[in-house]
Amino acid sequence: MKWLVMALLLFVLQIATVILIEYRRPSKAIAWLVILFVLPLVGFLFYYFVAKEYSHRRFARHEGCHHLELLKEKLIHRCRQRLRETSFEQINGEENPLHDMLKTIPNDPITACNETTVFAEGAEAFEAMLKAMAEAKNHIHIEFYIVRDDDLGSRLQHLMIEKAKQGVEVRILYDGIGSHRLGKDYLRRLRNAGVETGCFLPPLRSFFDQRINYRNHRKIVVVDGKVGFFGGLNVGDEYIGNDSKIGYWRDTHFRIMGDAVCWLQYTFVADWHFVKGRLLTEDEFFPMQANHGEEWVQVLKCGPDEPRNRIPELLFTCMVSAKKRIYVESPYLIPDPGMLMALKTAAIHGVDVRIIIPTVPDTMIVYCATLSYAQELLNAGVRIYRYKKGFIHAKVFVADHLAFSGSTNMDMRSFYGQFEINAVFFDGKVVNRLVEDFYTDLKESKEMSLSDFEKRPTMQKLKEAFARLLSPLF
Repeated sequence: MKWLVMALLLFVLQIATVILIEYRRPSKAIAWLVILFVLPLVGFLFYYFVAKEYSHRRFARHEGCHHLELLKEKLIHRCRQRLRETSFEQINGEENPLHDMLKTIPNDPITACNETTVFAEGAEAFEAMLKAMAEAKNHIHIEFYIVRDDDLGSRLQHLMIEKAKQGVEVRILYDGIGSHRLGKDYLRRLRNAGVETGCFLPPLRSFFDQRINYRNHRKIVVVDGKVGFFGGLNVGDEYIGNDSKIGYWRDTHFRIMGDAVCWLQYTFVADWHFVKGRLLTEDEFFPMQANHGEEWVQVLKCGPDEPRNRIPELLFTCMVSAKKRIYVESPYLIPDPGMLMALKTAAIHGVDVRIIIPTVPDTMIVYCATLSYAQELLNAGVRIYRYKKGFIHAKVFVADHLAFSGSTNMDMRSFYGQFEINAVFFDGKVVNRLVEDFYTDLKESKEMSLSDFEKRPTMQKLKEAFARLLSPLF
């Protein structure tokens, strides 16, 4: 009896601890309480190591951080000066709450004179990336969440080694959890050839540092500071459709030239400084950009280390200010309460709201959480489609004449727990291309019917209900 009382008191103490820490985030608190009820002691240990709020303790010297801030100010001044030379203010001069918000983001200025290429398939995107790297003269900076030692990973490795032997500075960052299967031999061959490598929050260290839940989800390649790539692709055979279990892989990736490349480079440099404690602020990494095009692009670097995460704010503002259309493609759809209400309200007021999600999931519990939001969205008039050609990994959001894309999924982890890189594209050919790709994907998708969806088995509904309770953690 005594042991039973002690166990009960311990359980109550665990619940009280979660409530006291998470009371400002009730949905997250409920999710953790569910885990505690299912796994009383194990759940609390999991909470202790995983749920701690991120505190940005810098491992490098404060002097280095100061130099990064000076570099940022220099780049902001350069980009704003170039922007004033264009017609952006005249074209976007009318009152628009979304444009007003974007223009006032202090650390992520709108950039001018860009030229962007959109890739809808991994094979095409990687051929362009490898070609650009092969032509590098000064440096290659690579950052991915996942790097695999497979056929595609081997091609990348051989090219990095070849360029390093030619005297090109080659650096690669990979995430400690996303690339946990990357073998030591792969990295040793790179280092022996002169390639510099860095692991973002290695698993063991981040576990005891209580940061294992905060991952670097960015995908960046910068060549000579002049050509940049970013989007949804990682390095692995599945991303080019060469995995027999997954099949066709639909993604969205970008090549960009112009002032926006400075901010892809700055993001890499800041991450390199965080991981390695070394600065890469020389002028050769940030050359003056040629006038490549007439596109305005705003690169948004976000993560749990930022004092204010503007991605949820941006998406919410897009949703509430859209007049004609909201198009969303995402492998995961777990909106926060504000976004959920904004999507439903937009559809009720006549905005054409369409969402494409996968038919076959890669993570079942996250997919069940996605489906748990479907019925109320369908009831509000939102049209939801399941992509049938293969797996859709594209992360695209279009609201009227504005588009947002990059590495961020429409889920809580991307919004609040991962380091991401995205871009806002203003009215022009890039937005039109993303809309064209969206309509192409609609042809390969099947629209969900509310009446059919309501007939799903009771067990499926129970799975969705349980996943919905845990969804703030996904």
